[in-house]
Amino acid sequence: MNPYIALLISFALCAIVAGIMCGASWLLGPKVENKAKSEIFETGNPPIGSIRGIRFPVKFYLTAILFVVFDIEVVFMYPWAVVFRRLGWIGLAEMAVFIAVLGVGLAYVWRVGALEWD
Repeated sequence: MNPYIALLISFALCAIVAGIMCGASWLLGPKVENKAKSEIFETGNPPIGSIRGIRFPVKFYLTAILFVVFDIEVVFMYPWAVVFRRLGWIGLAEMAVFIAVLGVGLAYVWRVGALEWD
């Protein structure tokens, strides 16, 4: 059996489940529209003014970028953990260097105050 068959079956099952969930929410969900449901809603506060006049602080974007960087670190650690025994000491040293580089980056970001909320 081709090893990609299992992957294709998994994708097909995911697509079927997602389709069933979307279809069920469309069939069973409320269909009545009104002004309150159409209004923009975020953080429990009604919108005030135009979005064009408001400037968001860079800290929001910086936090998002830092989250992505450290989230990708974990993504690289999963395959490494699966083949850890076959890699031996060289694999451990390579991951230690990888984590050390990210640790230096985290220390720098922490030192310049990028993780502080004012």
